[in-house]
Amino acid sequence: MLSAIRRAGEGVNVAMSSSPKGRGPKPLSEILGDLFASRGYGRLQAQGELERAWNAAVGEPECRQTKLGGVRRGVLNVTVAGAALLEQLSAFRKPELLAALRRDAPGSPILDIRFRVGPVEPPARPRG
Repeated sequence: MLSAIRRAGEGVNVAMSSSPKGRGPKPLSEILGDLFASRGYGRLQAQGELERAWNAAVGEPECRQTKLGGVRRGVLNVTVAGAALLEQLSAFRKPELLAALRRDAPGSPILDIRFRVGPVEPPARPRG
């Protein structure tokens, strides 16, 4: 078990303190923050937050006809299923969508949204 903890914490210096004198143990919250940052957990959480905010802002059934891409330099790339939906979202709803994303997904600073028409895969349905 200890070796698993050591592997999970590779690259995270737990011996050094962030105190001005550099002595004493680090607080657990700081150690976990460093670990999460080094493993990219914050990015995954921000992506999930962005997807939830997008689905709420766009609503049904449009959210099933869109697929979020990445955010690059503050621009969210969104693939939409058809030209009519692209026109609706980009020409009429873009300011409203930007405001909702900024409010509901503060972990992903969105400056603009770029839409394109392309294949959108429906969410997988559980087999039963």
